[in-house]
Amino acid sequence: MTDRRSVSWREKVVSPGDVLKRIEPGMSIFLGTGMAEPRTLVNHLMASDQSNLQDLEIIQLISLGDTVSVDDRYSKKYRLKTFHSGWIASASIREGRVDLIPSRFSRISRLFKSGAIKIDMAFIQITPFNESGYASLGVGVDVTRHAMEHARVVVGEINEQIPRTLGDTLVHVEEFDFFVMATEPPIYLERWPVDQVYNKLAAYVTSVVPDGSCLSFSIGPLYDALALHLIHKKNLGIHTPFFTDALMDIIESGAVTNRCKTFFPGKSLASTALGTKELMRWLDRNPLVEFQPIDVTQEPKNIGANRNFIAILPARKADLTGDIGLHAGRGNVIAGRGAVQELFAGAALSTNGRTLFALPSRNRKGESNIVLSIVDYPYRFSNRDSLDMIVTEYGVAYLTGRTIRERAQALIDIAHPDDRMNLIQQAKEAKFLYADQIYLPESGHLYPEDIACTHTFKNGLVVRIRAIKPSDEDEMRRLFYRFSEQAIYYRYFNPIKTMPHDRMQEYVNIDYRTVISIVVVIEEAEREKIIAEARYIRLKDMDQSYAEIAFIVDEDYHGLGIASFLLTSLIRIAKERGVRGFTADVLIDNAPMLRVFEKAHFSVKGLPRQGICSLTFTFE
Repeated sequence: MTDRRSVSWREKVVSPGDVLKRIEPGMSIFLGTGMAEPRTLVNHLMASDQSNLQDLEIIQLISLGDTVSVDDRYSKKYRLKTFHSGWIASASIREGRVDLIPSRFSRISRLFKSGAIKIDMAFIQITPFNESGYASLGVGVDVTRHAMEHARVVVGEINEQIPRTLGDTLVHVEEFDFFVMATEPPIYLERWPVDQVYNKLAAYVTSVVPDGSCLSFSIGPLYDALALHLIHKKNLGIHTPFFTDALMDIIESGAVTNRCKTFFPGKSLASTALGTKELMRWLDRNPLVEFQPIDVTQEPKNIGANRNFIAILPARKADLTGDIGLHAGRGNVIAGRGAVQELFAGAALSTNGRTLFALPSRNRKGESNIVLSIVDYPYRFSNRDSLDMIVTEYGVAYLTGRTIRERAQALIDIAHPDDRMNLIQQAKEAKFLYADQIYLPESGHLYPEDIACTHTFKNGLVVRIRAIKPSDEDEMRRLFYRFSEQAIYYRYFNPIKTMPHDRMQEYVNIDYRTVISIVVVIEEAEREKIIAEARYIRLKDMDQSYAEIAFIVDEDYHGLGIASFLLTSLIRIAKERGVRGFTADVLIDNAPMLRVFEKAHFSVKGLPRQGICSLTFTFE
């Protein structure tokens, strides 16, 4: 038996030109992806005019680098095949100059193994060898090992500037036929700038990520913005194909512990790294990150083994039914149909798994990204049955269990305010909304986002408080029908039996000038549930300096201090908006609500009449 440690890698070192001489016309050549792209070999391939370099197939997982050119000058030399459009190939795929291989990432290894995709040569970037004859695949494990196993000739490009990563990354000198020494640095990807829109968008996404969640990441402005907010979470886990600078920041903050993961617990799992020089230095021999092939990271069963897996994905368009238009080109590298399907399948297998798409409400041209339909959009992804949420910088639209009408209203509520009226009209014409659906055009711009907050009550109940929205109509209607006859009488002073659409939609469509309504929301069965509402209405006969207030709290949540908290919140909100005091009419036998007002520490003047106590108190 040969002693593998005695093999010297130096005996196999050749020049890039010598490698190119071994290429025959018609061969298929696999290249590493992104930062793992062997740039020295690829540059020589691009520059060479050798006659044998004709009619080649270049196979890459994703085209991210600046080395492989796809313009017409190289059309006779080679044709690029890729499993995702990436940055370089996106436009060329549409123009027919690059071939796209539709496939789920987790199945690519099978395509190599079966011979459905033939590989004659593999150009692989690796670290220098150690004394035992082992090198590391560095930042690109993905499908590289599978390509090496099925290629007739394997060439390693030794690059001293890439990190030694841990996991299934070790390769031995005997697995290669030739080596070349890298003269080019790796491809580095700079961080994405985060503007105000993406910052707000990421804040809303973070609001629906519970502590202990397991996340998948990629590159792009959404993920760089998320890093600014996720650092405040606890015990997050990472299971992702792409490791980035943003993930480095989140791990460094202490928010990631991977303690709640079942698959590779204690480790952030990834297949490929994409980022800066700083990230490369940080990854070198870092035991916190485990690199495994992409059929491991993207296999839905492996994803689903982790509890609370949340697939956070960028979108370019969303229609009012929940269909999605995916990114193409530089927008993102994971949002191909195959990769998205894997994440959706993994989330479906995960206990409490969830899926969400996030996108700005408008594109750079000022056009709405929330549209009536994307049936004709070229990168359409339709899995509305499994999509849980859509998020913009204006909020979160919960879709689980909602009808098309409810979805349309929820998505209109998170569209840009200037686009909502037009969407209302389009939705009415398409029969998505009631013909009599009302909308106050000014309400979108006046919506008080500053009201939103989270709060924990004495029994540990965590809730979100925000201003009411038109899309809360159905949830407020459900709240009404959960009340007892006594509770309804206390609130409305009448034995109301029904709350039809025409009445409830008037209740939830407010102008936010004369009326402020706040709701207390919990998440239940993967959707929002309103458990309380409070509002004030400015009084016309008191120069609008005073406002009448009213409360309603789900009876299952009485005794937690919700009404007192809402009163305190309304006082703060009203003061900020120039209100001087409140009035309220309370039935004399409604002792719980009277106690709430007594605890408010204001000067209260009660004038009992016909069983009703009229209270007035001034802010001091």
